[in-house]
Amino acid sequence: MPTAQDQTRPAHAVEPEADGPVLDFAQDTPYDAYVGASALHRLQHTVTDEPAEMPFLVVSQIMELYFGLLRYEWRRAIVALRADDIPGATAILGRSRHHLAGLNASWASLSWMTPREFNAFRPDLGEGSGFQSAMYRHVELLLGSKSRQLLAPHRHSPAVYEALVSALESASLYDEVLAALARRGHEVPGEVLARDFSLPYVPDDRVEAVWVAIYRDEPALELSLGEELSALALDVSDWKYAHLAAVRRTMGAKPGTGGSSGLAWLERSLANAAFPELWSARTQV
Repeated sequence: MPTAQDQTRPAHAVEPEADGPVLDFAQDTPYDAYVGASALHRLQHTVTDEPAEMPFLVVSQIMELYFGLLRYEWRRAIVALRADDIPGATAILGRSRHHLAGLNASWASLSWMTPREFNAFRPDLGEGSGFQSAMYRHVELLLGSKSRQLLAPHRHSPAVYEALVSALESASLYDEVLAALARRGHEVPGEVLARDFSLPYVPDDRVEAVWVAIYRDEPALELSLGEELSALALDVSDWKYAHLAAVRRTMGAKPGTGGSSGLAWLERSLANAAFPELWSARTQV
């Protein structure tokens, strides 16, 4: 006796094996509806026929997704810090380090590219540059690298620009960590807590003294948070170094496509370590 489901099943439907997956869907697969795989695979629009361009484009898009994921995680960590949920914030930061591992591993997909292969399509990129990535700028702002000038490329995209300005003027991840430490009784200076968040963070000897005390006394929550931040900063430095190495390998000291000085710009960025007193404090412990 046919069931109601059998009566509505298309004649061409493929019957699954007894222990196999469902093969018949009324519309697109639930996987595609959830992941948006078809939409993702329609986003690769190369501008040349050079075979090296497609990997370059796909890896760039993968990195963009990781930047967005890091922004999502670090904003959640900030929410946890504001609620004085130190273990929760530490766990989120630890999870984000796995995302950074994936981001850093993405460079391997471009490690084969020679200068000739890159320069075969580079002129067709015009003024396009990873420097112009709005999501990477969000990541930098959350890490405390504040510069209103660097938001200028996005001023003609109002929604993007407003979100970046909001991040610029808001407390960074490190600012929120210091505020949480202050609420736990650590002597973080009031002027550091009340500073203009849109300006670059200036290292303070008194903040260094807070981290020195934490690393000497090793209170569990604060020490775990400090170590997670330190490891995260190293992972970020690894990404910056891999970027520097990739540029050095494929284009040497040529100026960047976006008008920067190329290697010199990346070297300055690499030297700008996040969470400065976490590193200087180690000399005093």
